[in-house]
Amino acid sequence: MNELIQAYQTLFSNRQSVLKLETTSQLESSIQIELLDELTHPRVRKSPKQKLDIAYERIEKSTVNPAIKQQLKELYSSVYNKVNSL
Repeated sequence: MNELIQAYQTLFSNRQSVLKLETTSQLESSIQIELLDELTHPRVRKSPKQKLDIAYERIEKSTVNPAIKQQLKELYSSVYNKVNSL
């Protein structure tokens, strides 16, 4: 299994949908849902930028390998840029 998927799963081990991820495409989709805060009621949603900052903080505080942390941040940044261009 992809190291990025495993790292992401350790960050969100309490989410059943995250544990089912198998492909990078599914991982990107999950990150997009997270950045758009789609699982939160519309009145209390945070902006994608706020969600990105929260994700970066969560990644930094994790015990994941530093090289994988950087790759995760880059993936988040890439998905964030796609979300903002919609």
